[in-house]
Amino acid sequence: MERGVLMAAVAAYAANTARRSRSGRWRHALLIALALLCVGVLLVLPLLAVFAEAFAKGWAVFAAAVTDPDALAAVRLTLTVAAIAVPANTVFGLAAAWLLTHHQFRGKALLGALIDLPFSVSPVVAGLVCVLVYGVHGWFGGWLEAHGLRVIFAWPGLVLATVFVAFPFVARELIPLMQAQGSDEELAARTLGAGGWQIFFRVTLPRIRWALLYGVLLCTARSMGEFGAVSVVSGHLPGLTNTLPLQVDQVYNGGSDTAIASAFALASLLACLGLVTLLAKRLMEWRHGGELAHSLRRSEPSA
Repeated sequence: MERGVLMAAVAAYAANTARRSRSGRWRHALLIALALLCVGVLLVLPLLAVFAEAFAKGWAVFAAAVTDPDALAAVRLTLTVAAIAVPANTVFGLAAAWLLTHHQFRGKALLGALIDLPFSVSPVVAGLVCVLVYGVHGWFGGWLEAHGLRVIFAWPGLVLATVFVAFPFVARELIPLMQAQGSDEELAARTLGAGGWQIFFRVTLPRIRWALLYGVLLCTARSMGEFGAVSVVSGHLPGLTNTLPLQVDQVYNGGSDTAIASAFALASLLACLGLVTLLAKRLMEWRHGGELAHSLRRSEPSA
């Protein structure tokens, strides 16, 4: 009798476990399907639509759009601004991360908040601030004009606006990693007589290099795709101060079917730049993700 009751209980438990397992698999499959649907509708379809519209009027219209002198000038200006802004933000981000993770000082929390300021301030506001400070009627506009220097409606203003909006990416990738790693190895190197630059290049940089590259990739993507801040300070001068996002907007506002197709052709170039950045990011994660995870595990305190 007792054996029969026990067998019945075991059978009921097994049946209940099987039902929960089937229900869990269904929920798992449903969540995956919803995630894929959201990614497809919000990310993949718009990207495919850009390339479809770019070639909607044929290869001739696409080729004419991307070889237009103003479009080529916009591409060159975009790459030039990114080539200046990204190294500047890399240096600033390294210095800020080192300062916040290796030193204690008054105002440390304030500095950390200021680094995050571009995340909370609209890029348009950042552009207006640049106009207020460096414009003709701004605080330093008169002095700059007297010395023949132009910031607003010229490439220096584009660089300043881009540096502001892309500043946090390098620092925010480095700070958590450097906090987790601590400064024991740097202190040991200093005890052995190493100088500051030796410590940085031989101890600190090898430990943070993959996080640094990741932050540089994110900073590059933001620098090339920025619209709001550079729109305020550029003046929208075709061939002179139009970056590629601004050129896309200006061509699209032409209104004709050919102009719209040309705008999507230029947008496809911008999308390709973003895809190259994303591909580089994924390649870096695939090649060196294990090494980065290993360095993080080594930096965790032992129990």
